[in-house]
This record gives sequence, structure tokens and C-alpha cells, in this order.
Amino acid sequence: MKLYTQHLPASSQPDAVTSPDASEATLSLNWDTRQKSRFRATLTTGEDIGVDVPRGQPLRHGAILTTAQGERLRIEAAPQSVLQVTATSGFDLLKAAYHLGNRHVPLMLTPDALYLEPDHVLADMLRGLGLQVGQTVHPFEPESGAYHQHEHRLKPLHGR
Repeated sequence: MKLYTQHLPASSQPDAVTSPDASEATLSLNWDTRQKSRFRATLTTGEDIGVDVPRGQPLRHGAILTTAQGERLRIEAAPQSVLQVTATSGFDLLKAAYHLGNRHVPLMLTPDALYLEPDHVLADMLRGLGLQVGQTVHPFEPESGAYHQHEHRLKPLHGR
């Protein structure tokens, strides 16, 4: 089994997302798995691999993992079930982001919507604030926070 132990963040690979190396394998993972530093996975080729990278840095869409022998694996954000939050005004969406931020909820931001992992309690709270909450399937790439470098390259749903 190949073991990937080095993590090259997406931001250090400027063209990794738009033009991947033809020789690299890709692995689509949901957000929960991309936060882990150790896990096993199966590539689309059927090959079992292991990942054991340093803790503390989630695997972002476009990140590159390497083996000790230099073999590369590109990480992609897999489509997953998420809540899509919209509002009739930008200020209402801003208020929703504030309330979710106070709860330290991983949140993907776009100009017209917020995206978060499904949670019926949070969905009820948001509806109580007058927002529209629906469920959709989309790659989830939440903000990394104000004290972490990040670069988002996923295109939001419906041109947002």
C-alpha cells in the first residue's frame, strides 16, 4: 500500500487545480475526511492507499500529497450534502454568518449564499431569523479562518 506523508497545500501549487499533472492520481474526499491527518482510502483504480500527514492543516481542494518516492496525489473536494442559506437582503445574510460564526460552524461563503454541513438545529435557527434554507449537493470548502492563509478555487453553485 502506498503511503502519502507529505502535504503540499493548494496555495503552494498555483496551477494544481486548473491543470493537474497527467501523471497524478486524484482522490475526492468530503470535508470530514479532509480534516483528518491519518486515514486509508481507495483510489478509483481500486488501489488502497494510506495518508499520514502532519496534523493541524486540513486538506484543501487542490492540495497535493506525495510519497517518500515522490509519487503525487491531488485532493479534490467531493460533492456532499450541504445546507444552502439565502436571504432577501445582504444584511440578513451577514447576520446569519455572524450567528453561525459565533458557533464556530465551518462555513462556505459566496456573495449570495452561505453553505454549511446539514444540522437541523442550525437550519431551524436560520429559518427563525427569516432566511431560506435548502439542501443541495456541492463540494464543500469552508473558510479557513482569519489567521490562516487560504485560497478558494471552487466555483459556487448557480453562478454564485
